[in-house]
Amino acid sequence: MKLLRPVLLAVILAGGFFYFTTYRSGRVWPVDWIGHPNKVEISEAAGSDVLDAEEQNNISVYRKNIGSVVNITSKAVTFDFFYGLVPEEGQGSGFIIDKEGHILTNYHVIAEARQIEVTLHNKKTYPATIVGADRSHDLAVVQIKAPDLTPMVLGDSANLQVGQKVYAIGNPFGLSGTLTRGIVSSIRPVREPDGMKIEDAIQTDASINPGNSGGPLLNMHGEVIGINTMIASSVGQSAGIGFAIPINTAKAVINDLHTSGRVRRPALGVSTIPVDPNLADQMGLAADYGLLIVQVVPGSAAENAGLRGGTERAFLGNIPIMVGGDLIVAIDGEKVEDQPDLAQIMNNHRAGDTVHVTIYRGKKKMDVSVTLGEARQQV
Repeated sequence: MKLLRPVLLAVILAGGFFYFTTYRSGRVWPVDWIGHPNKVEISEAAGSDVLDAEEQNNISVYRKNIGSVVNITSKAVTFDFFYGLVPEEGQGSGFIIDKEGHILTNYHVIAEARQIEVTLHNKKTYPATIVGADRSHDLAVVQIKAPDLTPMVLGDSANLQVGQKVYAIGNPFGLSGTLTRGIVSSIRPVREPDGMKIEDAIQTDASINPGNSGGPLLNMHGEVIGINTMIASSVGQSAGIGFAIPINTAKAVINDLHTSGRVRRPALGVSTIPVDPNLADQMGLAADYGLLIVQVVPGSAAENAGLRGGTERAFLGNIPIMVGGDLIVAIDGEKVEDQPDLAQIMNNHRAGDTVHVTIYRGKKKMDVSVTLGEARQQV
């Protein structure tokens, strides 16, 4: 009897537990209910669509300009030793600059092309013709005939600051309508793969990849400040170092490309050597910097303006030179210390422009007005 009581009590307790937890609730839990509940409870956001000011500006820049950025497909023919003539296709970006359908892009995007097609953001494709090309600046203008085009607003690249926000829009790897964001990392001269040099190139960490070439680099107001042109990478993809041609460089040549198909590049018409303090001291020059005119090209703008080259033979190391010529120290008030300085100033002018050249003739400082000629062979 003593043994029966605990057994009976256990049966009563088990029956009560079953009644209240299973039978009375009207359901039987599966054996593995702990590991596999019938419903997974998740945490959901409240559904707020509030964007901060930075996000709103990103969206605004994109929406304002995406309809003006195009995809450019160039088709060329190359020769293969085994297969003969083989069709080749390349892709890049560009952007509309006026309602007449002129599109600015890189020269290397359309170089050697026999056929060019432009696809707008609305997916419509149009044949394009080359209006003008400038290999030395890696710029080209093509044109399409299409209705209701919206040109982009060209900004000013003269006073860009390292650290300011920039946006790149283009078609990397053929993925149209892509926006990336970064900052101006530096302003520096760079040399492109074909050897051409870009003065004051805009370096940025905004992601730029193959297919972005020719697309716009924008400031935070959505204005074009550069044309994306190349990347520095050992793997051919973005490594956070991309470069863009300053838009001011493009604005200086667009009219020439439009009217004559080429750039009427200016020429001063002089051969020079850079002067440093040591050379200035040896020659007894009036300034310890500048460009010493060794020779004036006959019939050039410099000769017409009365600039003078060297008259006495001397040696710079083992190199014979002519000394005694005018020393150029500034052009239009901008200091000139070496040939890159002169090249940069020339890039901001066109043939036919008049510039004021500040020189030392002996110890006498003077300004000479020079109407620039056109360079035929030189950049």
